[in-house]
Amino acid sequence: MSEDLKGKVALITGANKGIGYEIARQLGSRGATVFVGSRDIGRGEEAANKLRLNEIDARSIQLDVIDQKTIDSAGKQIESEFGKLDILVNNAGILSEGDRLPPSQVEVETLRHTYEINVFGVFAVTKTFLPLLKKSKAGRIVNLSSGLGSLTKNSDPNYEFANFKLLAYNSSKTAVNAITVLLAAELKDTAIKVNAADPGFTATDINQYQGYRTVEQGAIAAVRLATLPDDGSSGGFFDENGVLPW
Repeated sequence: MSEDLKGKVALITGANKGIGYEIARQLGSRGATVFVGSRDIGRGEEAANKLRLNEIDARSIQLDVIDQKTIDSAGKQIESEFGKLDILVNNAGILSEGDRLPPSQVEVETLRHTYEINVFGVFAVTKTFLPLLKKSKAGRIVNLSSGLGSLTKNSDPNYEFANFKLLAYNSSKTAVNAITVLLAAELKDTAIKVNAADPGFTATDINQYQGYRTVEQGAIAAVRLATLPDDGSSGGFFDENGVLPW
């Protein structure tokens, strides 16, 4: 096991399955202590157990991104155990069935619920953990975004996913990109770097496993951004091949 992240503490939301689990596995296999954030503590414990079988220092932690009490409790636990957080990966997110309609027909409630998790959840978790990230020598925040959040790509009729005009999901990821840019600007004089990662069309339950990329591939950009060197970028939007258009 590589130990280049030994001593680092990472929290990944929605990490009991899919890309979140794989990000936890890759960071843990490089020596980081990983907190597997999940709404269901039982599923989180199951995932952490699987990671521990691979000699990864994994701990489950209950964290529902739309329940501030669980966010606060997770913050207190990590603070009392480690006094800092080095890596925060905001991975938890949803794509609602009600979003698969033409944009004008999407219910307001679908939009509201999607934003509650994909946007407000990202901000709530980040805001709570920022004091601990500031105690790290090199804090890293990675927000899981999507190419579907790119306004440039959505405006291009030749875009590979031009037919995926999911009002709530796509615009929620555009909002995540905006939060990334604004927070990075605020933190530009600190050791913290904030970036957005596009995992690509990865086979997970969010798309009924229709994606053509594996979770190992889907985690590449996020893990790279979570482990950027001191001279790495901040305030950017990347997939594994480089910068993406806003």
